[in-house]
Amino acid sequence: MEKIDFKKTLKDLYLPSQNDFTIVNVPTMNFLTIIGKGNPNKSEEFQEAVEALYTVSYSIKMSPKKGTAPKGYFEYVVPPLEGLWWISGEEFNLTEKDRFEWKIMIMQPEFVNNEIVKSAIESSKRNKDNPSIDKIKFESYDEGLSVQIMHVGSYDEEKETIKKMKEFIKDNNLTENGLHHEIYLSDPRKISPNSLKTVLRQPIKKI
Repeated sequence: MEKIDFKKTLKDLYLPSQNDFTIVNVPTMNFLTIIGKGNPNKSEEFQEAVEALYTVSYSIKMSPKKGTAPKGYFEYVVPPLEGLWWISGEEFNLTEKDRFEWKIMIMQPEFVNNEIVKSAIESSKRNKDNPSIDKIKFESYDEGLSVQIMHVGSYDEEKETIKKMKEFIKDNNLTENGLHHEIYLSDPRKISPNSLKTVLRQPIKKI
C-alpha cells in the first residue's frame, strides 16, 4: 500500500506557489507541539525540542512494528516540521532572533489521539534521553483564513518575502490575524541555504 504523503494530499497547504501569494482556508489539524524561547540558531533547547518532536512522531508512525497499531492506522510519511514565531508585545521582526518565542510542531494523522500520544511519549522516554520529550503537548490548531507563499532561499532572506506579504495583505483590504507561521520542507543540514524551501504563512481576516 502506498504511503500517504500529506505534502501531496494537502498540496494547497504544503506546496504553494513561489511566484504568487495565495489565500487558503486552513482546516483544524492536530499537532505535537513544544513551546520555547530564544535564537533557534544558538539554542540547545530548540534543537532538543526538534529532536523530541521527531522522536515521538516516528514512535507513532512505527507503532505497528511494535504490535500496537492504533485503530484506523494507515501508512504515511511523517509531515514536515512547522513553527509559529512571535515577539511578546511587539510586531514579529526577523532581526530580533534572541527575543524570539516559538511553538514548533509536527502535524499528526487523524487517527492519533491523546492516548496514542501518551503511549508514544512514554516509549520515547525509555529509548531517548531528551528532557524536551516531557514538554510535548498534543493539541488542535484552527488557523483558518491565511495568505501564504513558498520562499526559496535562506531563512535570513525571508524578510523581503515577509515585507511583500504585508504589502499584499494591506493592498487586499486584509489584516493580520495570528502568528507568523513557517513550514520547513528542506533539511538545512543537507541542502545549501540558497535552495531551502520554506512555506511562509500569515493568518488574516477581512477589514
